[in-house]
Amino acid sequence: MSKRPSSATRSHQRTQSVPPRNQLLAALPRVDRDRLVPAMAIVPLKLRELIYKPGEAVQYVYFPGGGFCSIVTVLADGSMVEVATVGREGMLGVSALVDAQPPTSATMVQGETDSCYRMPVKAFRVEMNARGAFYGLMTRYFDAHIGVVMQSTACNAVHSIEQRLARWLLMAHDRMGTDEFKLTQEFAAMMLGAARPTVTIVAGTLQRAGLITYRRGRITIVDRDRLESASCECYEATTRLLRSVIAPRR
Repeated sequence: MSKRPSSATRSHQRTQSVPPRNQLLAALPRVDRDRLVPAMAIVPLKLRELIYKPGEAVQYVYFPGGGFCSIVTVLADGSMVEVATVGREGMLGVSALVDAQPPTSATMVQGETDSCYRMPVKAFRVEMNARGAFYGLMTRYFDAHIGVVMQSTACNAVHSIEQRLARWLLMAHDRMGTDEFKLTQEFAAMMLGAARPTVTIVAGTLQRAGLITYRRGRITIVDRDRLESASCECYEATTRLLRSVIAPRR
């Protein structure tokens, strides 16, 4: 009679058979994914948790399986402006790709998730040095991420608060996978680098137009199509960049 696998073995087999919720990890060839994912710790990300602080060495890279985080530039007076949003389409800790100095930016959780894959930087660099499928995927993501930061910089410089808020809400909607999510106007103002009264006025305009509803720190997306029309071209440009990372290679 054959011996039945232990519960730990069955759990390990289930982990291998179910693709990760993170799109980068899910895009890996099965053999690479089955080798890497079970060795990663699955951790939660809590609202407003600081994943990275300016000047601190990166010890882990993170592959969110849901929710999203904001990478922000911190100014001398403590104010912050968002330069990139990262959810299940990407990874946190891109500076580990180039063995850079500790980041000057901060990374903050804006949308909670109970499923984030955490990988020690040492293990990450060992896998990168192998120059396999993981290396190719990560370098494509790094290129796309730089493009997203550049697009965000241009957007903050030339587009209106209304366009930028619409773009941000679309990105949050994509990553949260639900029409309703938490967002305070204070937090939105901080991320957009705008005064809170300005964000209040713009959010009110979008609400009166029937694109969103805002109540007690919660946003509901009511008309996605019209919200896309209210956004600038930066939403489509950054979405296209990120989708190209896992697009089939020709």
